[in-house]
Amino acid sequence: MDMVMKLGASSAVVIFSKSSCCISHTIETLIHSFGANPIVYELDTHPKGKQMEKALMELGCHPSVPAIFIGKELVGGANEIMGLNVRSKLKQLLIRANAIWV
Repeated sequence: MDMVMKLGASSAVVIFSKSSCCISHTIETLIHSFGANPIVYELDTHPKGKQMEKALMELGCHPSVPAIFIGKELVGGANEIMGLNVRSKLKQLLIRANAIWV
């Protein structure tokens, strides 16, 4: 779990994903559309992907991907990110995390 938390805090936006997950791709595209450049860890191709996936599940991510950290905090999965976007709060969160500048 420590490894995931350290990786999640390593950049303004970090996404834990799987290359075959279309929802993960959609979330990545959404965050890119604001001008942010997230670090993306593809769990199905990462050497420690299985360990990271287990840690994400222990943190409460069900399903385990996508899992999004913004501003060194675990925001959650696709539902949380889409909810923030619908309420026009995602952009402000990205600005506060210094992921984008407006």
